[in-house]
Amino acid sequence: MAAMPGSPSGINREQAFAVAQQEMEYRVDLFNKLAGTCFEKCMEKRLKEGDLNVGETSCIDRCVAKYWQVTGIIGQMLSAGGGGVAPR
Repeated sequence: MAAMPGSPSGINREQAFAVAQQEMEYRVDLFNKLAGTCFEKCMEKRLKEGDLNVGETSCIDRCVAKYWQVTGIIGQMLSAGGGGVAPR
């Protein structure tokens, strides 16, 4: 099959679709891990009301911000070729 117009040479539609599908699966997995981690950390085991209280909302905001920050740092380390955790 021919390369897609405007794409880097050698990438055909099937390859581009496979890459896009893999990226979507990664993002869904990342979101599910984030939601599970922050829910477990911030929510009381016994739900008392349908809405989040101020403490839960604040905890979730901080948890999500930290999760994204750590994910970004790890991504930078991996793309820089470090492949591991930097020593302290």
